[in-house]
Amino acid sequence: MSTTRKASQPRKGAGTLAIVVETPRGSRNKYKYEEKTGRMKLSKVMPEGMMFPYDFGFVPDTTGEDGDPLDVLVLSDAPTFAGCEVNCRLIGVLEAEQTEQGKTERNDRIIAVAEVSILYSGVREIEELDPTLLRQIEAFFVNYQKVRDIGYKVIARKGSRAAQELVKAGRKK
Repeated sequence: MSTTRKASQPRKGAGTLAIVVETPRGSRNKYKYEEKTGRMKLSKVMPEGMMFPYDFGFVPDTTGEDGDPLDVLVLSDAPTFAGCEVNCRLIGVLEAEQTEQGKTERNDRIIAVAEVSILYSGVREIEELDPTLLRQIEAFFVNYQKVRDIGYKVIARKGSRAAQELVKAGRKK
């Protein structure tokens, strides 16, 4: 499989771009794209009962505060597969701080909707999502890190414009 981090160009309007899925919805396995080998690698396994609520991936050609490509949770109707490119509309970002071994850094999560989604076709902004769904997504990220003894705290929810600015800044790094 050849998965590259080449530039993800905006498609069909502002705030829409290609995301590469690393971990599919429903998986207990966390996969990570290894740029050196061009392959997906199993990076960790979550405890029994925990799984990714939606596809999870990255924005190619970006770097976040944590030194990795920007993370994206892709809301869609069904899981895809590791390495799948999905055209997405950015709807917002969960700004967050992650604390590990006494060191705190930003580790934001962009929230996007797959362009081909039927269930989320009308969603343009994060605040249009059901508040319960948003709390569950936040709880997933907190608990996902907690089982690894890493603190994770959502400090703000911001809309599509903030997500677009985050991608723009991530491309400059």
